[in-house]
Amino acid sequence: MKPKERVFAALEHREPDRVPRFEVWIDNDDLVAKVGDGDLQRTHVNLGLDCVMLPNQNLPESNAWGDGVDEWGRIWKNGWYAGGVVETEADVERYSPPLDYAEKHFDPVRCREARELYPDHCFMFGSHIAPFTAAYMSMGMERFFLSFLTRKAFIHQLLEVRTEWCIAVCQEAVSLGAEVLILGEDAAHGGGPMISPQQWREFVLPHHRRIVEELDAPVIWHSDGNITSLLPMAIEAGFAGVHSLEPGAGVNLGQVKQEFGDDLVLIGNADPAPLCQSDLDAVRQEVRRCMEQGAPGGGYMFSTCSSVFKGMNLDSVVEMYRYAGEIGWYREVRSTA
Repeated sequence: MKPKERVFAALEHREPDRVPRFEVWIDNDDLVAKVGDGDLQRTHVNLGLDCVMLPNQNLPESNAWGDGVDEWGRIWKNGWYAGGVVETEADVERYSPPLDYAEKHFDPVRCREARELYPDHCFMFGSHIAPFTAAYMSMGMERFFLSFLTRKAFIHQLLEVRTEWCIAVCQEAVSLGAEVLILGEDAAHGGGPMISPQQWREFVLPHHRRIVEELDAPVIWHSDGNITSLLPMAIEAGFAGVHSLEPGAGVNLGQVKQEFGDDLVLIGNADPAPLCQSDLDAVRQEVRRCMEQGAPGGGYMFSTCSSVFKGMNLDSVVEMYRYAGEIGWYREVRSTA
């Protein structure tokens, strides 16, 4: 199978020839230099990944990932998120760029060139622009969560505005060739969701449902933490699947597969800890665990539960994807099931 065919077989809950290899975010310049000669899309391909990130860009005039307050009201210090300034309706208006601002985040020429270079691969777009995450980053987490009790109408308004932006960016990505969308919506920690399932249903689910309905591509929900109690609402929203499934937060891939695998494509669950060491046997052991729990019957794509971040052992990262390709053939999966 070609990479794109493999991905869509998994999205349709069919067994492809091999478990697709997937990674949304590669934020490791050393790996990109070593594997892709400085090119992110080439890095995805050379690692053996079946999906390639659609080229997109941070704008030089933005303070995002730098220092200061960015156009969304997020505070940055030395490249790290440090809070939010949005507090009033006037702030929402001030820190919400017009929807056509979405066009600036993509270079159509680069997108076309990448698709021409890798026509057999599935192009994806993923960003942490989903309404819940975008809202709490704009306000700062303490003010945001307190407002669930004291300013419900304001929270609804902010979530609506951030939903509009999320849809605009994703529609732009689809128009330029994105075939799968990953909605970065971090909503949980190791103890469970940041808000109760009841609050999630009231405040967030309607926006997720709208996003899925208005986008002409499968939408995958990414969240770190333990989101198991929210997965029934992921199905209600219409998400094609979920990414992360963080084992360190208590997410058991086998249990999630048994309970939700008929309705959601499962992506991830590989613990990044072995990738920060040089023990390749430990890396291969983690790959085998994920394949044994997630692969049988289809509907699974192999990935870390987070991203490829700075400081990881490069040889371990390369070996993880290589070994996933070696043992991920479904004839092998069936023989060991």
